[in-house]
Amino acid sequence: MLRILHDTNYDFIRWWKVMAAITIGFILLGLGSLAIKPPNYSIEFTGGTLMQLQFTQPPDVGEIRSALDDAGIHGAEIQQFGSNRDFTVRAQNPAQVAAQARGAENIAVTIESVLKKKFGENSLKVGRTEAVGPRVGQELKRGAVIAILLSFLITLVYLSIRFEWRFATAAVIATSHDVFTTIAFLKLMHLEISLTVVAGLLTVLGYSLNDTIIIFDRVRENLRKGRKETLYETLNRSINETLPRSVLTHVTTFLATLALLLFAGEVIRPFAWVMAFGIVTGTFSSIYVAAPVLLWIERKWPRKTGARQSSSTVTPTSRTRRSTATATR
Repeated sequence: MLRILHDTNYDFIRWWKVMAAITIGFILLGLGSLAIKPPNYSIEFTGGTLMQLQFTQPPDVGEIRSALDDAGIHGAEIQQFGSNRDFTVRAQNPAQVAAQARGAENIAVTIESVLKKKFGENSLKVGRTEAVGPRVGQELKRGAVIAILLSFLITLVYLSIRFEWRFATAAVIATSHDVFTTIAFLKLMHLEISLTVVAGLLTVLGYSLNDTIIIFDRVRENLRKGRKETLYETLNRSINETLPRSVLTHVTTFLATLALLLFAGEVIRPFAWVMAFGIVTGTFSSIYVAAPVLLWIERKWPRKTGARQSSSTVTPTSRTRRSTATATR
């Protein structure tokens, strides 16, 4: 792999407009679906009761729903997972959540007793039970939003100190891209937004930011060398120089995530989906979002007078074209 990617000279920045159109289209598709229907929040954020049940014999879903409706638990979501004997029951009806918050009879106890009465005393086992009140759910949702916003703020401050505001702004825009594309992906895949998913999202942001910092650090080193080349050429050079390291890191991480997708249980699988997609979109944003944004910022606000043309040229020079053609051959 290192031998294949050694001394590459691909013109990555050349395709930034095409890549920007693709990613904007994907984000708009996700936001459009969010406008039609809000995202699916888990029990941690909405409040309610979640139970995982294992039946001794495959039950009929209609009979489960009918028994719960007769007991006054209306609108419960019943899903099969794993084998045909494993089911999850979610009671997220606002009235039921409010009743649980007022100290009414535990809904989980009611569900278990109703189903045992319907199917038999030894007909099922309760694998897992979660009960979250509405106030706790709102606090967790607010905490998740604050965690993401704080990550942006800390990133902006840190990169402004280590590099400068141009690099910091480009990195924050790239990580914002990762958040929006991942949320769109979750919506299109009909995945719930849970605390585990938020943890995966924060991990993706850190992973993507690390990749962006590595590229920007190489850009800074190449700028200090004083080569007579435009920022366009410096960005391409820096991306190509860090490409072997990036590919090896991303491939190994993706393989580990793939193992989680294939062999992990239902609880950890949404986290694995976020990580798998985040590795792809994080790599994409480091090259096709952060770098072009830095180029655009430098064009609008050059470092010094007279540097606008030399530092922000949007088209490669003939030397870059010749070297790219040679590398292609």
